[in-house]
Amino acid sequence: MDEDTAKEPLTLAAVQMTSTAVLEENLETARAFIDQASAGGADIIALPENFSLMSETKHQRHDAAERVNDVEAMLSAAARDNGVVIVGGSTPLPAPDGRVTNTCLVFDDHGRRIGRYDKIHLFDVSVSSSESYSESRHIAPGSEPLAVDALGLTLGITICYDLRFPELYRRLADAGAELFTIPSAFTVPTGQAHWHTLLRARAIENLAWVVAPAQVGEHTSGRQTFGHSLIIDPWGAIVAECAGGPGVIFAQLDRDNAARRRQQFPALAHRVLDR
Repeated sequence: MDEDTAKEPLTLAAVQMTSTAVLEENLETARAFIDQASAGGADIIALPENFSLMSETKHQRHDAAERVNDVEAMLSAAARDNGVVIVGGSTPLPAPDGRVTNTCLVFDDHGRRIGRYDKIHLFDVSVSSSESYSESRHIAPGSEPLAVDALGLTLGITICYDLRFPELYRRLADAGAELFTIPSAFTVPTGQAHWHTLLRARAIENLAWVVAPAQVGEHTSGRQTFGHSLIIDPWGAIVAECAGGPGVIFAQLDRDNAARRRQQFPALAHRVLDR
């Protein structure tokens, strides 16, 4: 790669949180982690799913959705003040049918909102005989994948359970995504069984970076989440992991090296069956 055309590396950061059912507390915590990540040199900072609220009741979800301006104001100011791109995990927004959406808001380094993604795949499963979820009862699904450009990089924006649907990531790769963000709140049983394997698979099969910030620990709602936020390179190597409690992890993304990897190993161009 000619030195004159080489792109500067970017520093990625993933924030791990134990969000509560109190919006103000979570926004304050998230802002502190964003500032910490920026001080550590991050260019792109990703927050976990439900960063603004791990809700206990319908009232809490709808109250937070009605206060989305507060959430957006914090994310916009944090991005602008620090000169960073923020992938805002997820937060509830009002849905037309009376439910809420599970929405990721993306802000550029000037504090401008450049993308909104509503979680497409909803977690309606029984994890065990004593643990089950039915997100569709209170969350309205999205329908459109989202790829956004920031700092000369194309980001594919997804949320948690989306991870189990590889066709979404292939759509995003076709749209030019070089980095997938996967903010999550994985359960402990599914995290122990599948988290690392699924995230590495999405990176390997698309030759893309993966940033997966996660919720961790026991929440005021009584729910327990797996944590283990990860940053994975396009060859499937785990380059950073937050194995403990709340915190921030970092990794440097060499954009030219990632592009060379796709050129040298053109698996995306060798597809046959879906064409």
